[in-house]
Amino acid sequence: MSVVAPANARTVDATVAKTRNHRDNFWLHFMAGGIGGTVGASVTCPLEVVKTRMQSSLYQPQSVTATASAKFQPIRLITDNIKSVGTALKTIRQQEGIFALWKGLGPNLVGVVPARAIYFSSYNHGKQFYTSLNGGKETSIVHMLSAATAGMATALCTNPIWLVKTRMQLQNDAAKSGKLANAVHYKNSFHCAQQVFRTEGIRGLYKGLSASFLGLSESTLQFVLYEYFKQQLLHSKNEQARLSSATNTTGTQKNLEWFNTIGAAASAKLIAAIATYPHEVLRTRLRESAGGGRYTGLVQSAVLIYREEGMGGLYGGMTAHLLRVVPNACILFGTVEFILAVAGGNEK
Repeated sequence: MSVVAPANARTVDATVAKTRNHRDNFWLHFMAGGIGGTVGASVTCPLEVVKTRMQSSLYQPQSVTATASAKFQPIRLITDNIKSVGTALKTIRQQEGIFALWKGLGPNLVGVVPARAIYFSSYNHGKQFYTSLNGGKETSIVHMLSAATAGMATALCTNPIWLVKTRMQLQNDAAKSGKLANAVHYKNSFHCAQQVFRTEGIRGLYKGLSASFLGLSESTLQFVLYEYFKQQLLHSKNEQARLSSATNTTGTQKNLEWFNTIGAAASAKLIAAIATYPHEVLRTRLRESAGGGRYTGLVQSAVLIYREEGMGGLYGGMTAHLLRVVPNACILFGTVEFILAVAGGNEK
């Protein structure tokens, strides 16, 4: 004779199972985000170095006249910018050695791994939380709130690491330009962090945080677009499957093919990066110099750059940025979705 468990016992068991599943899901997204961030950052690091230098006030374009003459010729301007990225990569390799193209990778990985891990796990956890508050409906507002929450948590945890990475990538340009006569030569990332803390205090490690918060608009827009594109692609896929089958016995699909995920990630990142790019330049300028630098605040920096360099100054290095972040987004999201699919963790 079978024994039926009491209703309250079944409820407790279901609650425990649900809690364990959420905990496992959190750590799965944490791990997937960390691995995806590591792969993406390692592959695209040379373009990150070039982008950072082009954003900095220490960078001096080699062909100002050519760029100015192409001002009203968009195609030529794009090709000139791409050539300048190639030239910068070649120059760095010739003058500083091949390993200089991966300068700052150490602090970059130290930052990327926890940053991506924190972001993806916080985003997934936030999405579950905000969905429950929204009556179980996963909407664009839920995605926006989840992305903003994850972005704030990530920025607060990792800003000191990004500051060290920026200082390490720029110190050769600082020495050559003479703009920072009192620039400190950092022996390594740990020495850089130690010197910043010693000379500028804890606030020095959080320079650029205001620009990072402004940059939440990029990650928020990116994730909202990514989720939207995925939903549209999945809806289209299910609709095609329904129309092509006389007897719809397969039900609805929950997953997309790899190339669909890559396309959604690339499109979302491209749109978000272009729409919100100036915050990248502001963040680099705020982090590039020690105490007493010319860039002291978000608004002050934006006004100063606009007065001295025009609107183009706020978009310095964007070509290198796009050449890096779009493939990086494809690698990151492709890796994360692959890990979740293999582990059965994308049942959200």
